Amino acid sequence: MVPPMASAEDIVLALEAPAALFDGAGQLVRANTAFDLTAAPVERLADLTDGAPRETLAADGALVTWTARDLPDGMRLVTGRAARMGLDQREQYLASMSHELRTPLNGVLGMAGLLADTRLAADQQAYLATLQDCGEHLLGLVNDILDLARLDSGQLTLHPAPLAPKALLQSTAELLSPRAHDKGLEIAWAAPADLPTVLADEGRLRQVLFNLAGNAVKFTEAGGVLLGVEARARSDGRVTLRFTVTDTGPGVPEADRDRIFEAFAQTDGHVGRTDSSGLGLAIVRRLAAAHAGIAGLDNPPEGGARFWFEAGFEIAAAAAAPERALAGKTVMVVCANAVVSRAAAEQVRSAGGVALTFASLAEADQANAPDDAVVLMDHALAPRGPRKPLAGRPSVVLLAPEQRGSIGRYRAGGFAGYLIKPLRDVSLIERLLAASGAPATPSSSQDERATAGQIKARVLLAEDNPVNAILARSLLEREGCSVDRVASGEDAVAAALSGAYDLIFMDQRMPGLSGRDAARTLRERGCRTAIIALTADAFEEDRQACLAAGMDDFLTKPLQPAALKLMLRRWSRAGWTPAREKAKLAS
Repeated sequence: MVPPMASAEDIVLALEAPAALFDGAGQLVRANTAFDLTAAPVERLADLTDGAPRETLAADGALVTWTARDLPDGMRLVTGRAARMGLDQREQYLASMSHELRTPLNGVLGMAGLLADTRLAADQQAYLATLQDCGEHLLGLVNDILDLARLDSGQLTLHPAPLAPKALLQSTAELLSPRAHDKGLEIAWAAPADLPTVLADEGRLRQVLFNLAGNAVKFTEAGGVLLGVEARARSDGRVTLRFTVTDTGPGVPEADRDRIFEAFAQTDGHVGRTDSSGLGLAIVRRLAAAHAGIAGLDNPPEGGARFWFEAGFEIAAAAAAPERALAGKTVMVVCANAVVSRAAAEQVRSAGGVALTFASLAEADQANAPDDAVVLMDHALAPRGPRKPLAGRPSVVLLAPEQRGSIGRYRAGGFAGYLIKPLRDVSLIERLLAASGAPATPSSSQDERATAGQIKARVLLAEDNPVNAILARSLLEREGCSVDRVASGEDAVAAALSGAYDLIFMDQRMPGLSGRDAARTLRERGCRTAIIALTADAFEEDRQACLAAGMDDFLTKPLQPAALKLMLRRWSRAGWTPAREKAKLAS
């Protein structure tokens, strides 16, 4: 027997998409459940004709596109489809929003920073500080919301490359040190000497650490934040790393440990704060999932909170034999801050030395330490007045970057050297060996944080936005640079090829030739000058695209003076700037 053909009404009810059946007079005959859920206005669809789509908003705010089809019996079938943005369109939309929102924020925060360096009355300074705080909070919200939207789009791609975990901890701590020091906190890092180089996406791992450590700085009122890493397991060319961020803050109640990684979730201590969006840890959770890893937290016995992220990585290169440069050396770490003390002691031990920690001068003075022990003394505990070292021992003082002005007085008082916090292990070894009189191999990496001199570089600035151009020029000239500006990609190529520049700062979105296309053109035509991407497109994929186009580094807007200074010093070299020819420049 031939089964009876399904009726039009049966077809409507069987469809998963929203569907309705209308008669020739425009009366609704039948609708399925999906149609009812859209709460579509029937009167707007009653006269819908074949080939003429119409859009309505569903009850949940989604845009629905409706089309009609004429049936042989005079009925009309109307079906709906959610007008969801394609992934490519969504990516373009998010990138555009990142640029359009961050570009004016760059002007607001940048100009506020320049204004802060002018002479202001006390009430004006207070108003300006509030303006800067609000601007920074708005920037954080924009970054978090756009990044969370990008992660939820399902288009996250990891770009693994050889990475030294220790270097990642060091750079993250240095990036956050100004924010920590502004709150009177310390930030430090420590890592074992036997960690291998792994294949990992540096940008995404830095984002995890930056979110965890930034969160710790935000909610810690005294003490500090310690970044760490350890190898949990090794097998078949892979290693499981656990990155940790430990703070001396209030800790997280047991009941909040699961939900704190959810978007917009806040613990009782966070509710009502205007500097917290509740998105940073949600981003960490998604990035952990992208690495097939896990993120969590616990409260250590000594108090505070310890956030962690754990994932497996392919080993790119086995760890080099640990350098035991401090073998046979004893170092007395004299510091009241437990974070700095612990980090310094672990760095000494990783280099083969013996570390003794003391929380006060009196405690250290009474200790039974070897006569040849070297003292690491924090600035906060250093003797006032003549600033003499402890009991005549060779001593090195620990300073925050903003305390460099005290170097001369400490040197005159008998100190053998100084170190800038957060400590770098290479600098630590060099200073301790020099203080003890032992020969030390000079490091090829200068600690640019201790260099106060200006950089006399000739810079080509390619920036079409006049406000951003004024800001970038002012910051560069403040560092001693001579700046020429162009306002298009074509002019950037012409200027770079006809003039002699030490560095090129290249905006990405300019009329005509884009910044990336300009960089490709310059590389194809033999220009080897370092090109720094200057952009409000702050996603990791943007950084990768800039590097693939031949650029050397990546600097996001809003411009931060400290980040710009670090970039200048990173790409500085001796013997710059031959005589230049004329170039077409913007006024």
